[in-house]
Amino acid sequence: MIDDTWLAEKFEAHRARLKSVAHRILGSEAEAEDMVQETWLRLSRAGAEEVENLGAWLTTVVARAALDRLRARRARHEESLEEDSIEAQPLERDSPEDEALLADSIGPALLVVLDRLAPAERVAFVLHDMFGLSFEEIAPIVERTPTAARKLASRARQRVRGPQDAPKAALGLQRKVVSAFLAASRAGDFGALLELLDPNVVLRADTFAREKSAARRAQGAPLLEPETRGAAKVAETFKGRARAAHLALLGGAVGAAVVPGGELRVVFVFAMEHGKITAIDIVGDPARLAALGVRLLQD
Repeated sequence: MIDDTWLAEKFEAHRARLKSVAHRILGSEAEAEDMVQETWLRLSRAGAEEVENLGAWLTTVVARAALDRLRARRARHEESLEEDSIEAQPLERDSPEDEALLADSIGPALLVVLDRLAPAERVAFVLHDMFGLSFEEIAPIVERTPTAARKLASRARQRVRGPQDAPKAALGLQRKVVSAFLAASRAGDFGALLELLDPNVVLRADTFAREKSAARRAQGAPLLEPETRGAAKVAETFKGRARAAHLALLGGAVGAAVVPGGELRVVFVFAMEHGKITAIDIVGDPARLAALGVRLLQD
């Protein structure tokens, strides 16, 4: 029988890494703490007599718990984005050096970008590119073959890479589109907003942004939903708004920031394809705002 004190000490030695894994997967410190606590409860019930590699076992448990939380979160707002056709995708092989460089270079905007990935893609990317797990280790966690797990990470890597490697011309286009969007929003030009939005555009607002919106409801601010889909609905949400928003550089991409009195309150993170806005994330989480390294640009 393993002593409980010994087991607790062993667990504490892994706590920081487990929290880091869960935080990268979920993007929430509070939820990461929940996953770590759940992992401890699993360990305390199961014991460690049959566990050969405690660190690997704990990482697997916390990653599975985080993946389940991601899927539950996604299911509350939309159908799962995980494609069953993943096996049919061409395998793109990045060198280990490329993978490490990307994981290091995407930096402060990472958590916002990761929110746009399907749950299994996010887990595969985080575990492999940031924590060095092999695809053989990742496969049972995401319930895929090692080859499919590799493809999940590769797909995620391509989506994460997006604006981080944007050349000056792409940044210029981003600036043009965001400037036009803010101008149309302030002017209440519904038609112009529709022209800038992809028909299937999705607007997401985190808990902090929604709370700030609710607090300003008396001033006529729109009541934000966790997720809004479709160009007409998103255009209606922004029509006549964004008066306090300014162009800003957010982790290497052009977006917008609301900074009344010099206080950063929320940012708008845009995703674009072919000059159309496909997604807008409204972020009010102070930790994410601090991590984004927001730099205001001349309007």
